[in-house]
Amino acid sequence: MPLRLAINGYGRIGRCFLRALLESPVTHDFAVVAINEPANLESMAYLTRFDSTHGRFPGSVEVADGQFLINNSPLHISHVRTPEEVDWRDIDLVVECSGAYGRRDELARFITAGCPRLLLSHPGASGDDVDATIVAGINQNSLTGHERLVSAASCTTNAIVPILDLLDREVGIDQALLTTLHSVMNDQPLIDGYHHDDLRRTRSAMQSIIPVSTGLARGVERLLPQLTGKVQAKAIRVPTLNVSAIDLTISTQRPVSAHSINALLADAARGPLKKLMAYSEAAHASIDFNHDPHSAIIDGSQTRTGGTHLVNLFVWFDNEWGFANRMLDVAGYWSQHWAQASKT
Repeated sequence: MPLRLAINGYGRIGRCFLRALLESPVTHDFAVVAINEPANLESMAYLTRFDSTHGRFPGSVEVADGQFLINNSPLHISHVRTPEEVDWRDIDLVVECSGAYGRRDELARFITAGCPRLLLSHPGASGDDVDATIVAGINQNSLTGHERLVSAASCTTNAIVPILDLLDREVGIDQALLTTLHSVMNDQPLIDGYHHDDLRRTRSAMQSIIPVSTGLARGVERLLPQLTGKVQAKAIRVPTLNVSAIDLTISTQRPVSAHSINALLADAARGPLKKLMAYSEAAHASIDFNHDPHSAIIDGSQTRTGGTHLVNLFVWFDNEWGFANRMLDVAGYWSQHWAQASKT
């Protein structure tokens, strides 16, 4: 019998998670049976059926007799704004995609309301606020199955951590500088307005390139503690709807060349990191990676070196679809561990 999932917050990531599940070969392992979203049912159905970024939904979406049906299966829908107003006791896993809860005391409200396990679509306020932060391909085997609060980190963390882990093991990292070029997000206005405490995020998202704050360096160090103090990061929002990039510069402990680094990354993309990472030297633009399920795509044509210990890489990633697929991976790994834990 499929495990019963609920989605709390049916925005960009919530809808992508549902769609990624239905387009995935593991769809028989899980079933989304409930969604809590304050928006009205007609809007939820419409934005499921038609998506400006990922295209039309590859199945049926209906509202009939007050029910929301996906591929003819009814989902229980609630429209409340607090976890306590939903009875989560019949759910195996709640996927928290609203982004409204980050501290442990806030997340515990779901547990108090009957939620057995909560998977976050963001890193949490800190590492101490969750029982585990999991990046697929890095530390999923650290799960015990006894966790109640798990984070799937962030889209940028999932994109860069497997690459940094590989490079640190193979060539050694002395320092790493990361600049994320991230597509616009819904905390930015279309036109200038009182939209955010960060003054830059009061400016029109579609008219400017806008630097914003980022916790990416802390996220990397949470997953790769051996790099603590070695990573600096900044983020810039760019006026595109989807697909982002990371410009990565590292100083290496061992000598490298552009050819050797590209060969290392290409081999990993064909082998142990095949599901997570791809490699290309084609003349790509960002739109080429829309709806790409990889965490990251190395653009080998952009690899540069300065001397023998400085290398610069360019990494593409679909910040919506890639991350939704990694959340699905984490849900799968976690479910395997809690199934094993229940037998012991």
